[in-house]
Amino acid sequence: MADTGRQSMTDKAAASMKPESQKSMTEQAGDKVKGMSDSIASTLQPQSEKSTTQKAGDTLSGNSNEGQESLMEKAKQTMGMGSAEK
Repeated sequence: MADTGRQSMTDKAAASMKPESQKSMTEQAGDKVKGMSDSIASTLQPQSEKSTTQKAGDTLSGNSNEGQESLMEKAKQTMGMGSAEK
């Protein structure tokens, strides 16, 4: 099961198993949008809030932000709304 707003590992695997040459333009566009959305969600979601499965999937897909603050936390700190300590 994927975290809220994230693409499941099963969906990612299915999309990557089918060759691009066998996908319709709609499928290719959908895969691209889903991939970008998942990457954004990965970046916005702090590591501490990710499930073990999602952390593993992010590491494998290169979407890992391990040891880093989420973009949301960085934005809050920039605006003076977040804590200075992590």
